[in-house]
Amino acid sequence: MFYSPFDFLTLVIAIVAIIFARKALNQVATLRSRLDAIEAAPPAAARPVAPPPLAPHEEFEPTLSAAPQVAPAPPPLPEAASVAPDAQDQPSASAPSAAPPPLPQPAPGLEETLGTRWVVWIGGLTLALGGFFMVRYSIEAGLLGPGVRVMLGGLFALALLAAGEWTRRKEDISNIAALPIANIPAILTAAGTAVAFATVYAAYALYDFLVPATAFILLGLVALGTLAAALLHGPVLAGLGIVGAFVTPILVSSDKPDYWSLYIYLAVVTAASFGLARIRLWRWLAVTTIAFALLWTFPCLQCGPDMVAPHAFHVIAGFVLAALLVVCGFMFGPDGDGEEIEPISSGSLAAYLFGAMAIVLSSFHADGAMITFALLVAGSLVVAWRAPAAAGAIGAASAFVFIVFGEWAVRRNLDMLVLPGGAIPGIGPSTTDGSVSLHLMTAAAFAAGFGIAGFLAQMRFATTKLRATWAAAAVFTPVALLVALYARIAHLDRSIPFAILAVLLAAAYAAATEVLSRRSERPEPSPSIALFATGALASLALALTFALDRGRLTIALALVSMGTAWLSVQRPIPFLRWLAALLAAIVVLRIGYEPRIAGDAVGTTPIFNWLLWGYGIPALSFWAGSTFLRRNGDDVPLRMVESAAILFTVLLAFMEIRHAVNGGDVYREATGLTEVALQVGVTLAMAIGLERLRLRSGSIVHNVGAVLLTAFAGLASVFGLLGLENPMLWSDDVGGSFINLLLLGYALPAVLALLLSYAVAGHRPAAYGNSIAAGALILALAYVTFEIRRLYHGPVLTYGETTDAEQYTYSIAWLMFGVVLLGIGILVNSQRARLASAAVIGLTILKAFLVDMSTLTGVYRALSFMCLGIVLVAIGWLYQRILFRKQAPPPVPQAEG
Repeated sequence: MFYSPFDFLTLVIAIVAIIFARKALNQVATLRSRLDAIEAAPPAAARPVAPPPLAPHEEFEPTLSAAPQVAPAPPPLPEAASVAPDAQDQPSASAPSAAPPPLPQPAPGLEETLGTRWVVWIGGLTLALGGFFMVRYSIEAGLLGPGVRVMLGGLFALALLAAGEWTRRKEDISNIAALPIANIPAILTAAGTAVAFATVYAAYALYDFLVPATAFILLGLVALGTLAAALLHGPVLAGLGIVGAFVTPILVSSDKPDYWSLYIYLAVVTAASFGLARIRLWRWLAVTTIAFALLWTFPCLQCGPDMVAPHAFHVIAGFVLAALLVVCGFMFGPDGDGEEIEPISSGSLAAYLFGAMAIVLSSFHADGAMITFALLVAGSLVVAWRAPAAAGAIGAASAFVFIVFGEWAVRRNLDMLVLPGGAIPGIGPSTTDGSVSLHLMTAAAFAAGFGIAGFLAQMRFATTKLRATWAAAAVFTPVALLVALYARIAHLDRSIPFAILAVLLAAAYAAATEVLSRRSERPEPSPSIALFATGALASLALALTFALDRGRLTIALALVSMGTAWLSVQRPIPFLRWLAALLAAIVVLRIGYEPRIAGDAVGTTPIFNWLLWGYGIPALSFWAGSTFLRRNGDDVPLRMVESAAILFTVLLAFMEIRHAVNGGDVYREATGLTEVALQVGVTLAMAIGLERLRLRSGSIVHNVGAVLLTAFAGLASVFGLLGLENPMLWSDDVGGSFINLLLLGYALPAVLALLLSYAVAGHRPAAYGNSIAAGALILALAYVTFEIRRLYHGPVLTYGETTDAEQYTYSIAWLMFGVVLLGIGILVNSQRARLASAAVIGLTILKAFLVDMSTLTGVYRALSFMCLGIVLVAIGWLYQRILFRKQAPPPVPQAEG
């Protein structure tokens, strides 16, 4: 036997009802005890009179406006004029002096929930399913024809609607308060509208009784009627109506869609829904309508430039309706709450702005789409100027403007690319190309509109948040448009006209900053003043970028970061500190894209090339900026700028070393002893500088930076100088007898490591400083060894065999090195130097017994052991007589006899 999904659903509902009924039996005792407690409560006369019940659905209906809802006052209590005079002066035990607080109402039990809510919901669903089952049965049994089925479905829908209205009126007549979430009239009406939807759709889709236009109109009328009924029956019906209204165009499809009819219908539905939301103050209905309307802008993504008009009408109509009915404090919208930015008011305008932007991008910047977008942006400025609740849409409009022009800038439409000197040869467009001209005029209008309105808003509005919102849009939009136009028209090349525009923009922002500073009693805490000042700095940096070629943008942004940090001292606003840090982060990301800053034009001259300017000026800017930021305390922005300063200083040294060693090729894969030696030496020198600096600044960034540089130098020494680039492993020329690479690669790092160990002494753990000193000792011993090898074998250390004289020289040199260390330790009383001496002499002893005894012959073997023995005896004498000389005990006094 075949079971349909409706049969399965009915079976599930029955099982659920049985389960809940069984649970109800187990809770009868609890329900009885609660009822007894309620009956035992004081009589109604002794309790305060409760306020009248709320109208249906009023308790669960959120409001559009932010104004608090005032609860209705309870009716006045009857005066005690009828009480006998003598009874008024005598206390009564049965009448308390003050009314007791109201008892908490118990939560509805399972029986109440089942009887008042579940039964209503299931009943409404069953009614709707009953209509569907009746139609299904008539089809299977062949009892009724298609026309009769449709007619019966319509009659059943009308019956449900009539029943809903009859029960609603009966409740009003009998003063029975309906449950807001289980309203019987609303459930009946909702079931009726659902059956009506199904009936009309079946007449169209199943039986072809209706043409698409007629079915569309009937379904729309049902949806609009459902919305109208929601005025009486509450939010459930409103939700059903809005879903049905926006789904109707999907149900009734056509091979040749008429977008004009579709969007006119959606405009009517949107107006009805917004009107209902305004009357009943339902926020959720307004948001739902906007979401569905925004989804209906997606069909335009497949349209061409010829189909822009109906889609433009859709977003314009929705924007106007939202401004009139949804935005608080504007025209017919709910009352606004002062100068507070309200998210629904701002979001509704931003949603339609997003739709207009989508039309522009999908139509490849068609003229009609650009004009529509410009109208909506202008409308956003007007509405936000009149109604502060919609000021959040200003930020969205500014961002969308940048996206539109940024996408136009990077689009590879060469036929629209116009350079300052004229059209590109062979492409064809002239300097008066229509699309370019429209974008230029639109950009000029946007820049002027946002800039002037943002400046005038500082005089119109009083709240800091609202002023900052307008100021941010006034600064960001013109600057972003200037960058986008520069990229599109000048192709990121040198352009004096754009540099002049940037200077003029900087002058305008500077003038605005000066005017606002004079008007403000306390200009320091004003975010708006800081934003306009930042715009001036950013425009100046852009002017430098536009006027100069190569990698000036990196330098300009670094200088702007320094200027913003200085401005944060003059105007101590936290936003400026974060802006300085953000600009520093942008510069860091910029070098990740092209480490050479200027690309192939970096030059081949050592030191004085583009790397010096591209890394040196930003490094100085970040160091200066960190100094300014530190005046107002230590925080995350300061640490970001300090990190950028250290990073650019290190990269400047490393990149200059690679450039000088590799003949200007900083991307060369191979390295050599010279490059590694220079990098280790520079790293150790910078670590010494950071160790000194951190003692004065107390900065955690300087602290961590010094540790990281020290660790890098240690790893480069172990794996580079002593490992991969060890001259004993490769046939490389180390240079002259004494002035050679060995001096640069081992002697200099040894001295710097020793200085670093003394720089950290007393300020870091002893093990840390001793480890650095041990590294210095290893590098020094390596230098002594390699230098002896150079004297015996020439500039290439791998050539030739090791003679007895060379082995003997190693032993004598190591022994002398240990003695020198011991002498230094005795003179300056340094235990570290004496321990280093012991380590070197111990290594010499091991060499004598393990190497010299087996390899040396003749007089060299004897001399090696003789010299070693004499030195060891002398060292023992020094320790006994000088360092650890025992004091003679004082004489013991003798007892007097």
